[in-house]
Amino acid sequence: MWGLADFALWNRDKQNELHHARRPLEQKESRKWLNGVRCASDTLGKARRITVVSDRESDLYEDFALKPVNVHVLIRASSNRNLVNGYKLFDHADGLPEAGRMTVNIPASPGKSARQARLALRFGPVTIKRPERGMPSPDLKRLPQTVGLHLVDIREVDAPKGVDPIHWRLLTSHVIEDFGAARLMLDFYRKRRIIEDYFRTLKSAGFKVEDARMTNPASFMNFVALAAIAAVTVTQMLRSRNNPSGQPLADAFDPDDKPLLMALCKDYEGEAPTERQKNPHPPDTLAFAAWIIARLGAWTGYYGKPGPVTLSRGLRRYHEIKYGARVAAGIE
Repeated sequence: MWGLADFALWNRDKQNELHHARRPLEQKESRKWLNGVRCASDTLGKARRITVVSDRESDLYEDFALKPVNVHVLIRASSNRNLVNGYKLFDHADGLPEAGRMTVNIPASPGKSARQARLALRFGPVTIKRPERGMPSPDLKRLPQTVGLHLVDIREVDAPKGVDPIHWRLLTSHVIEDFGAARLMLDFYRKRRIIEDYFRTLKSAGFKVEDARMTNPASFMNFVALAAIAAVTVTQMLRSRNNPSGQPLADAFDPDDKPLLMALCKDYEGEAPTERQKNPHPPDTLAFAAWIIARLGAWTGYYGKPGPVTLSRGLRRYHEIKYGARVAAGIE
């Protein structure tokens, strides 16, 4: 089940005149990464395990040093950090012994076909040193001089000609002692695709929040908040296409949605539907709702699978229909 642990929105109104390196953390836009970790700690505090996965933009010393104790981080390294053993992080990764290999399916993406990749995994503990910048901020000076982490190095072997081979260096607070634990970190990191799908739905492929033009800040905030929640539903439906019986309808829709969904399904199927015109999914599954929402978004059911644009359009239409049904029930 997917959902939002926190939501934050801000606009840049003017340039901060103080050099980025001298600013305290609360004045940096990059504080969003650590704030997200802290919100996960508070909101999901009862979870057995919390792992925050993020890409290279959040490879910040503060995020490793200041994370809450009940949260693990898994961050793709972008900085070739200094280690206490005198090596640079990337050189150290090159010298780690190979622990094993595995084959994974790489899904299609814009401009790239789906393929299989053979990956070699290496892992080991590292202790990174606090950065020694020319103009360190007061926050950085107060941080511990070192932080102990574990490194998982993932490299593609025998990549097809013309394809950039995969090479990910993951830093984590999880203890990695065997190949299985290293593979789990790879699985965690690959789930970032869900995050990418979500923001693509929120932005270019769905609700286009970056194109919104509203003079009233409160109205804009409300619009983005509603779009953020709706984009979660679309992302859930996208995932349900490949796991049609694995996620219940109740994960994304309220109990009173089911009668309306059933009525819409009957309307789209018609009196004597062919096999291709029928909703093939059980009524209590999210895939059942995704089929209906896609039809509302102008998907015919014959070609390919519905994408975020179609599902976003269909979800908007569904809520319009739901609102009209509620009004009509009141009139009666």
